[in-house]
Amino acid sequence: MNKSKKVKVAVAEEKVDLRRGIDHIGVTVNFLIHDGSGKILLQKRSKNCRDEHGKWDIGGGAVEFGEELHEALERELMEEYKISPLAYELTEIYNALREHQGIPTHWVAINYKVLVNPDEIRIGEPHKVDAIGWFNEDDLPESSELHSKFDEAKRIALKHNILK
Repeated sequence: MNKSKKVKVAVAEEKVDLRRGIDHIGVTVNFLIHDGSGKILLQKRSKNCRDEHGKWDIGGGAVEFGEELHEALERELMEEYKISPLAYELTEIYNALREHQGIPTHWVAINYKVLVNPDEIRIGEPHKVDAIGWFNEDDLPESSELHSKFDEAKRIALKHNILK
């Protein structure tokens, strides 16, 4: 017969800041912004970004607590590019396992293809973005200039016929 054991429970008395993607799994919405004619929008990350400074990347950002995925997508598009999408569609979800300063990170990346009017795009976070550019498959930056996870974004863009 099993006897019940008393379990000692520790309760935090102070606020603890957990780091997304490190202390718990982070959730991000990523977006492959396209113009409908085979070009995607990339941003060049500034020295003020968390990592991969000077690398070209797609846009994206963390889902906030209590936020619906479409709300996170629309908020991030407005923050980063001052734009509302003409249309968007969920493409894929994958685990983004990386290291940041030698610490393993884990993000669930929820990817969307997003159609926009290219003339309306603006840099909304100039402290994080040094430049933006439209690229088709043949004129993408060299692989050494691309974010370490860009191959995944490119695979999705080609699979969903938004990069030509």
